[in-house]
Amino acid sequence: MLITTDGVVLRERTQGEIDKFIDVLTDDMGIISICVKGGRKLSSKNSSATQLFSYSKFCYNQKGERNILNSSEIISSFFNISSDIEGLALASYYSELLRYSSLENIPSTNVKRLLLNCLYYLDNKERSVEFLKLLFEFRLVCEIGLIPNLIGCCECYEFQSNSMYFDILNGKLYCSECFDKELDYHTIRISDSELHVLRHIALTDFNRLFNFKISDELQSSVGKITEKYTLAHFDHDFKTLKYYKSIKT
Repeated sequence: MLITTDGVVLRERTQGEIDKFIDVLTDDMGIISICVKGGRKLSSKNSSATQLFSYSKFCYNQKGERNILNSSEIISSFFNISSDIEGLALASYYSELLRYSSLENIPSTNVKRLLLNCLYYLDNKERSVEFLKLLFEFRLVCEIGLIPNLIGCCECYEFQSNSMYFDILNGKLYCSECFDKELDYHTIRISDSELHVLRHIALTDFNRLFNFKISDELQSSVGKITEKYTLAHFDHDFKTLKYYKSIKT
């Protein structure tokens, strides 16, 4: 059966001397694996469309449990990302997060849209890598069902108080009156500004998701929160994150 879809290449894996497999994030099937016959040859007609982070249209056959590429057509290469070490490191972190998100055979339209937007901004250098990191990782966990309760205090429903506390492990918000000082170390105090940014990323629609700017100081503090929340709920040691942080220091 011949199937046509478009998607973003998240990973390339070698197969034999000249073939390769690619993991592709699609709208309707989530992440799928496609075998590219002769894909490692420089002369391959599918070379550019099947490169890492390329956004392409794929036409493939299903043969048993394998998907075999028939033809491909590149839509966007995001070429500039590969020439920037920070951008490439961040895009690699995106890829590892996505591949660890169990998106196989799950409709992923919003997730793909999030990835494409972040890759576009990375490619054009229109937003900082730090901003795109915190936005992607926090919106991703929200899109895959790990959205925290940021509307108000989980006990009294207070929307905002002088001090709010975020239970990262359980995804709950507490006001200063309801906060239990004996809560474990996963609970942190967050400012009004930090809470506002988190609410925007988690709850706003895609058309307005990128329509805000924050100071470098706020970007740094929110970035620490989104990273803590992501790592706490994935419970995984991401090698690409370690590499990204190593080149930032």
